[in-house]
Amino acid sequence: MTIEMISILAAAFAVGLGAIGPALAEGKAVAAAMDAIARQPEAANVLSRTLFVGLAMIETMAIYCLVVALLVLFANPFVG
Repeated sequence: MTIEMISILAAAFAVGLGAIGPALAEGKAVAAAMDAIARQPEAANVLSRTLFVGLAMIETMAIYCLVVALLVLFANPFVG
């Protein structure tokens, strides 16, 4: 197995696992927000704003994993 193949597998692994965590966390966050809005409809504006900030923070993990995968693929110093 060459270093190029290992780099491709590492990038796929990073993106794959890096997408599962945020997807599950975003699903839980949205479900909790919908439950809270159903209980208190008058607080929907505050909850929605807080939800979007939280979703943006959760999504940064997936973006960082994508950046690492792109670095492994295109800026790998071990690939000649």
